[in-house]
Amino acid sequence: MLRDLHFETTDAGAGRRLDAFLSARCPASTPALVRRAIERGEVGVDGAACRAKGRKLAAGQRVSVARLLEAADICVAPEPSLALALVYDDADLLAANKPAGQAVHPLDPDETGTLANALVARFPELAGVGDQPLLAGIVHRIDTDTSGLVLAARSAASHAALRRQFAGREVRKTYLALATGAVARAAELAHDLVHQPWRRGRMVAARHAPGAKRPMRAVTAFRPLRRVGPDTLLEVAILTGVTHQIRCQLALAGHPLVGDTLYGAPPVPGFDRHFLHASAIDLRHPSTGAPLHIEAPPTADLVEFLERRGVTL
Repeated sequence: MLRDLHFETTDAGAGRRLDAFLSARCPASTPALVRRAIERGEVGVDGAACRAKGRKLAAGQRVSVARLLEAADICVAPEPSLALALVYDDADLLAANKPAGQAVHPLDPDETGTLANALVARFPELAGVGDQPLLAGIVHRIDTDTSGLVLAARSAASHAALRRQFAGREVRKTYLALATGAVARAAELAHDLVHQPWRRGRMVAARHAPGAKRPMRAVTAFRPLRRVGPDTLLEVAILTGVTHQIRCQLALAGHPLVGDTLYGAPPVPGFDRHFLHASAIDLRHPSTGAPLHIEAPPTADLVEFLERRGVTL
């Protein structure tokens, strides 16, 4: 980490953006980390904090940096006190049953409490696996408030093999979902989804957001398992991996997940998440190529939720 840096702009630096100026003078850092430091108020111009990364500098101005992370600082902090529920473990691959409310990985090196923090505490080799250090070998993601299976590779070769399978849509992920309303029959949903331009963090069908960029094809198959009062327990399978795919597509079909207020379901007193659990995954073992099926049992909060409604899994 770099601390207490001081620079003065020359005529050659006049008119240059603040973030570009610092990136050129701090090659051990990265442009993203420079922007982060500026946004956090850790960079000053002529003695005053400057949060405008695009500020144009004049000759003779003094730029100071209180704290700037280097590329080598981008890593997941081990957190051995975090609980970790492993459902599969061999020399190549780990599978954890993530609880709802826990993020899969940190977005910032200072962030803790994520599944990745728990994993690297038990398996330090994960810190060097993959090309995104804050993922620590994790090969796919699920939402913070979705529970269930998350896979991590223990070596570069396993990581590459698993990523090829995901990219080739060879991995089948199965979920347990409680959809609002009565779902009478199995079906397959196919939509082009985009990030909703006017509501951050929400997906929408591309046809409902004309002009939105980069539509992503999402295909979701489901079948009803049983009724739970007015709602329906579903088995859901996906090959694509679009953000909020199951949540958005079931809402588009008129059956948002129970508790999923982001997609139009009413809040459920005493249940502060959406009912979605990544229950199984089918893939080829990254080393042997043999078919591999891994399951994760529903988490305690989902079991309790169903038992209160007279349903036992």
